[in-house]
Amino acid sequence: MNIGLYFGSFNPIHIGHLVIANHFAEYSDLDQVWFVVTPHNPFKKKSSLLDNYQRLEMVYRATKDYPKLKPSDIEFKLPQPNYTINTLVHLEEKYPDYSFSLIMGEDNLNHFHKWKNAELILENYKLYVYPRVSQVAIETELHKHDKVHFIEAPIMEISSTFIRNAIKDGKNIKPLLPLPVWEYLDEMNFYR
Repeated sequence: MNIGLYFGSFNPIHIGHLVIANHFAEYSDLDQVWFVVTPHNPFKKKSSLLDNYQRLEMVYRATKDYPKLKPSDIEFKLPQPNYTINTLVHLEEKYPDYSFSLIMGEDNLNHFHKWKNAELILENYKLYVYPRVSQVAIETELHKHDKVHFIEAPIMEISSTFIRNAIKDGKNIKPLLPLPVWEYLDEMNFYR
């Protein structure tokens, strides 16, 4: 099985995340997309980041009706701070019959070379890249790399930061969230 790993804090997960993940599950050779919820970095200020398991719960609620989309808490169990290469190695050991690829926004290619073991990641894993609206020209040697695959996914200009701020300001942003996520946020009084 070919699994695409979509890393993020998902604070909260929103329809933009779902649209992109579902597009990759339906319009690429990926069989499933796993939402890898990134744990809170103990060295960073907490700010408005919800607890790891609250964010995982939102991803679970958002994806439960989509068989090709799965929540993953794999990084919760790994030493912190965590690096993508460590997660990939751990997943390969745990699921030897699966192949794993990374899903990322095009803007991440600009600083991919700064990732820990970036060359090793590129040597062993495919990168599936979705377009982003950007003021900065994104042209790196990675655009021509045989492990980098650009997928013409819808461009989603929604951010979790925008959603958190809108909720804090009392705005109705219900259409930007999967209904079960909206209900959970409302019930728990998050971000207010």
